[in-house]
Amino acid sequence: QQIQAARGAFAAIIADGSVVTWGDPLGGGDSSQVQNRLRNVRRIQAADRVFAAIRADGSVVTWGEQKSGGDSSEVQSQLKGVREIQTTSYACAAIVADGSVVTWGLPHFGGDCSQVQDQL
Repeated sequence: QQIQAARGAFAAIIADGSVVTWGDPLGGGDSSQVQNRLRNVRRIQAADRVFAAIRADGSVVTWGEQKSGGDSSEVQSQLKGVREIQTTSYACAAIVADGSVVTWGLPHFGGDCSQVQDQL
Protein backbone atom coordinates (compact mmCIF):
# COMPACT_ATOMS: atom_id res chain seq x y z
CA GLN A 1 0.00 0.00 0.00
CA GLN A 2 2.54 2.62 1.17
CA ILE A 3 5.87 2.84 2.98
CA GLN A 4 7.53 5.82 4.66
CA ALA A 5 10.97 6.21 6.19
CA ALA A 6 11.99 8.30 9.18
CA ARG A 7 15.65 8.75 10.09
CA GLY A 8 16.05 5.25 11.51
CA ALA A 9 12.70 3.53 11.10
CA PHE A 10 10.10 2.48 8.57
CA ALA A 11 6.31 2.30 8.62
CA ALA A 12 4.28 0.43 6.03
CA ILE A 13 0.56 0.23 5.40
CA ILE A 14 -0.29 -3.34 4.48
CA ALA A 15 -3.22 -4.68 2.46
CA ASP A 16 -5.72 -4.79 5.34
CA GLY A 17 -5.08 -1.12 6.25
CA SER A 18 -3.02 -1.85 9.35
CA VAL A 19 0.54 -0.62 9.87
CA VAL A 20 3.80 -2.49 10.43
CA THR A 21 6.81 -0.60 11.85
CA TRP A 22 10.45 -1.53 12.38
CA GLY A 23 13.81 0.07 13.10
CA ASP A 24 14.83 2.47 15.87
CA PRO A 25 12.22 2.03 18.62
CA LEU A 26 12.66 5.62 19.85
CA GLY A 27 12.34 7.02 16.34
CA GLY A 28 9.03 5.45 15.36
CA GLY A 29 10.10 1.85 14.84
CA ASP A 30 8.00 0.78 17.82
CA SER A 31 4.31 1.60 17.36
CA SER A 32 3.07 -0.85 20.02
CA GLN A 33 1.50 1.90 22.17
CA VAL A 34 -0.78 2.98 19.30
CA GLN A 35 -1.01 -0.28 17.34
CA ASN A 36 -4.65 -0.86 18.27
CA ARG A 37 -5.51 2.49 16.59
CA LEU A 38 -3.51 1.79 13.44
CA ARG A 39 -6.44 0.33 11.50
CA ASN A 40 -8.03 1.57 8.26
CA VAL A 41 -4.97 3.74 7.61
CA ARG A 42 -4.97 5.41 4.21
CA ARG A 43 -1.74 7.46 4.38
CA ILE A 44 1.42 7.81 6.47
CA GLN A 45 3.76 10.78 6.64
CA ALA A 46 7.22 10.61 8.24
CA ALA A 47 9.35 13.23 9.94
CA ASP A 48 12.85 12.79 11.37
CA ARG A 49 11.80 10.53 14.28
CA VAL A 50 8.01 10.63 13.98
CA PHE A 51 5.20 9.08 11.96
CA ALA A 52 1.67 10.41 11.49
CA ALA A 53 -1.06 8.21 10.04
CA ILE A 54 -4.32 9.43 8.54
CA ARG A 55 -7.14 6.95 9.00
CA ALA A 56 -10.06 6.50 6.62
CA ASP A 57 -12.32 8.48 8.98
CA GLY A 58 -9.93 11.48 8.86
CA SER A 59 -8.55 10.97 12.35
CA VAL A 60 -4.79 10.98 13.01
CA VAL A 61 -2.52 8.64 14.95
CA THR A 62 1.04 9.75 15.77
CA TRP A 63 4.00 7.97 17.33
CA GLY A 64 7.74 8.32 17.72
CA GLU A 65 9.71 11.04 19.49
CA GLN A 66 7.04 12.83 21.51
CA LYS A 67 8.36 16.40 21.49
CA SER A 68 8.97 16.32 17.72
CA GLY A 69 5.38 15.52 16.80
CA GLY A 70 4.98 11.96 18.04
CA ASP A 71 2.59 13.27 20.69
CA SER A 72 -0.35 15.06 19.07
CA SER A 73 -2.60 14.90 22.16
CA GLU A 74 -2.71 18.70 22.62
CA VAL A 75 -4.25 19.16 19.15
CA GLN A 76 -6.03 15.83 18.78
CA SER A 77 -9.47 17.45 19.18
CA GLN A 78 -8.69 19.64 16.14
CA LEU A 79 -7.51 16.74 13.98
CA LYS A 80 -10.87 15.83 12.46
CA GLY A 81 -11.40 15.22 8.78
CA VAL A 82 -7.69 15.49 8.05
CA ARG A 83 -6.98 15.62 4.32
CA GLU A 84 -3.19 15.90 4.30
CA ILE A 85 -0.18 15.99 6.63
CA GLN A 86 3.24 17.40 5.87
CA THR A 87 6.29 17.46 8.15
CA THR A 88 9.52 19.25 8.82
CA SER A 89 12.25 17.44 10.70
CA TYR A 90 10.59 18.04 14.08
CA ALA A 91 7.01 19.22 13.49
CA CYS A 92 3.81 18.29 11.67
CA ALA A 93 1.09 20.29 9.93
CA ALA A 94 -2.31 19.01 8.86
CA ILE A 95 -5.00 20.43 6.60
CA VAL A 96 -8.37 19.57 8.10
CA ALA A 97 -11.85 19.36 6.57
CA ASP A 98 -12.67 23.07 6.89
CA GLY A 99 -9.38 24.02 5.17
CA SER A 100 -7.66 25.25 8.32
CA VAL A 101 -4.16 24.18 9.33
CA VAL A 102 -3.28 22.47 12.61
CA THR A 103 0.36 22.17 13.71
CA TRP A 104 2.20 20.35 16.50
CA GLY A 105 5.78 19.50 17.43
CA LEU A 106 8.73 21.78 18.17
CA PRO A 107 7.66 25.42 17.71
CA HIS A 108 10.88 26.64 16.09
CA PHE A 109 10.58 23.89 13.45
CA GLY A 110 7.04 24.91 12.49
CA GLY A 111 5.05 23.24 15.26
CA ASP A 112 3.41 26.55 16.20
CA CYS A 113 1.62 28.48 13.46
CA SER A 114 -0.17 30.92 15.79
CA GLN A 115 1.70 33.93 14.34
CA VAL A 116 0.19 33.27 10.90
CA GLN A 117 -2.97 31.30 11.76
CA ASP A 118 -5.27 34.08 10.53
CA GLN A 119 -3.57 33.93 7.12
CA LEU A 120 -3.97 30.19 6.71
